[in-house]
Amino acid sequence: MLDGPAAPRNSDLNHALAEARESYAATRPRSAEAHGRARAVMPGGNTRSVLFYSPFPTAMAAGEGCWLEDIDGHRYLDLCGEYTAGLFGHSEPRIKAALHAAIDNGLNLAGVGEREAILAGILCARFPSIALIRFTNSGTEANLLALAAARAHTGRSEVLAFNGGYHGGVLSFAGGGSAVNAPFPVTLATYNDTAEAVGLLETGRYAAVILEPMLGGGGCIPARVDFLQALRAAADASGTVLIFDEVMTSRHTAGGLQLLYGVTPDMTTLGKYVAGGMSFGAFGGRAEIMGLFDAHRPQSLSHAGTFNNNVLSMAAGCVAMGEIFDDAASDALRARGEALRARLNAVCGDAGVRLQFTGIGSMIQVHFRTGAIDRPYPPEPVEEGLRELFFFDMLAGGIYLARRGMVAMSLPVGEAECARFVAAVARFCLVRGPLLVR
Repeated sequence: MLDGPAAPRNSDLNHALAEARESYAATRPRSAEAHGRARAVMPGGNTRSVLFYSPFPTAMAAGEGCWLEDIDGHRYLDLCGEYTAGLFGHSEPRIKAALHAAIDNGLNLAGVGEREAILAGILCARFPSIALIRFTNSGTEANLLALAAARAHTGRSEVLAFNGGYHGGVLSFAGGGSAVNAPFPVTLATYNDTAEAVGLLETGRYAAVILEPMLGGGGCIPARVDFLQALRAAADASGTVLIFDEVMTSRHTAGGLQLLYGVTPDMTTLGKYVAGGMSFGAFGGRAEIMGLFDAHRPQSLSHAGTFNNNVLSMAAGCVAMGEIFDDAASDALRARGEALRARLNAVCGDAGVRLQFTGIGSMIQVHFRTGAIDRPYPPEPVEEGLRELFFFDMLAGGIYLARRGMVAMSLPVGEAECARFVAAVARFCLVRGPLLVR
């Protein structure tokens, strides 16, 4: 049951949102106080924009398995999954043991270690595109370095990306781009529009074309396989480096969506979950491109980063990818997510509402419109309002997901947790039905 009003006013969306916000704020006084204190020392009261929402964000205190508890004592099923970084949940014992052992042996050792080569070997063996790999501290850094390598390899400067794509805080292309983006000369094409993208690549202007094989932040919208195949062929013909950003999507098989789709890019970027929840990123690809960073060679490219091989990320990554997240685990998680999304869409279809869920496997996104969705779109004000209402109603029902409506399942999310979410969505369709008519 939602813990909001027993008979919420659904005469119009504005009233429903006002009630939901009021109920949210009234039951989280400590989070409100924490936000007020934070605003005195941080602009907006936080240091990570995606975690901000009005009237104030819920402050979390602890997590275990796939459950969270906030500082006001509320308990939630965690379906945000740290935006895919929390693949292993909050308390995987093998990862915790590896971290404790690493800490016991000392931090910040200012040298190479053995584990970085072990983790590199695991990842090179998994991903068809990766012959050689280097590590960073985030997926953002990985994408910046991959683009820099492509520019150095080709001698070209321009980059082809896609509207709605997100490749890090300084490579964000929703709504045409961001004022804080890195100053690469970027052309934006339409996702899943084969003719447009191929036509641009045929000009031979681009050092790289970068995309997620399923948009993550752009709405969990999968690329069509024929679109990816056409990009592969056009990149080959034009001498353009094809980069798959699999920071999020690599979780869908042990070797990412490139393995599932059978389309091999020239370079791949990784991050998020690979180091078991620690800070991590990686970029890898063809030997002739990655060889530009080989310091045994004269005039090699420099790649700095004090914590690229930090002992915590290396220790956790070797266990996470070498012992836990194998073929069986990744396939089971993808199947569990596929089944969940089918059940959610069945509930929406039975209710006759303008509500659907897109995605692949364990990454799922809510949309408040009907019909096929194959590319990002600017949401109408009513859609944005419904998405906010959905977020608050899920919180009221003890389910935490991304404010934008994205779900990222972790390995501890099982059948009982999936059933809980399906029931919450069914309840939302019932209670908010008057606002969801097609």
